[in-house]
Amino acid sequence: MKQDLLHRYIFDDLDVRGELVQVEHTLKDIVAGHNYPVEVQTLLGELLVASSLLTATLKFEGDIAVQLQGDGPVKYAVINGNHQQNMRGIARVEGEITGSGISDLIGKGHMIITISPEKGERYQGVVPLTSDSLAKCLEDYFVQSEQLKTRLWFATQIGQDSVKAAGLFLQVLPVNKEKSQSDFEHLEALSDTIKEDELLTLDAQTVLTRLYHEDNPQLFEPQEVNFVCGCSREKTISALVNVGQQALLEDVEQHGEVKLSCHYCLTDYRFSEQDIKSIFN
Repeated sequence: MKQDLLHRYIFDDLDVRGELVQVEHTLKDIVAGHNYPVEVQTLLGELLVASSLLTATLKFEGDIAVQLQGDGPVKYAVINGNHQQNMRGIARVEGEITGSGISDLIGKGHMIITISPEKGERYQGVVPLTSDSLAKCLEDYFVQSEQLKTRLWFATQIGQDSVKAAGLFLQVLPVNKEKSQSDFEHLEALSDTIKEDELLTLDAQTVLTRLYHEDNPQLFEPQEVNFVCGCSREKTISALVNVGQQALLEDVEQHGEVKLSCHYCLTDYRFSEQDIKSIFN
């Protein structure tokens, strides 16, 4: 079974670094059971790819959330992940989907990137959604936040037999400004020739060889990407304690049990009257 993998790479004599991520199983797990329209699955696929690339780009240990929110039919869409490439995501759809662009789905809104490192202060960047392309919105984010020229290419394939997403990333290295700019423009032109099918189906080494065979790209050891929800019965119990025993017992009397569902993986956690009493005893 093919793994979902994130690859990092550099070039021997060029002041640019790159990343390539390809996901299938992780995306399938994120959208499973939610009955999202194809356009929303595609958006979550691009967000998943973006979040994976960002964790590798920003070089931190901790959690990341990449969220889109606005006044369109998709009120918000978010991918939560961490530096170990454990990912989960969700979207809230409250209107009719009439198009596939960012403006059609999210409407007027913002992209919010929240970084919560294990050590250090939490950071949040907010940029308006001024483009109909998520890749372009992220490129604008890097220009604003890091002042580094960055390009991203996304590809998705959503259907009954296939749910895939992939992303290619290039970023200039802040070394010699004139040389790095020239290097970037050279690699950018080559990267613009990538076909979506190639990005989705070919292995990383083949993709890089086809694009940059004269520039000697050097791949590092890949990192596996996985769906990890993080919910548990224990965490659910902690939430119930905050509600209070009396309110929970009243809920049991009315409905026969207390049921909490995880919004991400749709797992149901059920508690009987005896369970509630045991929690507070």
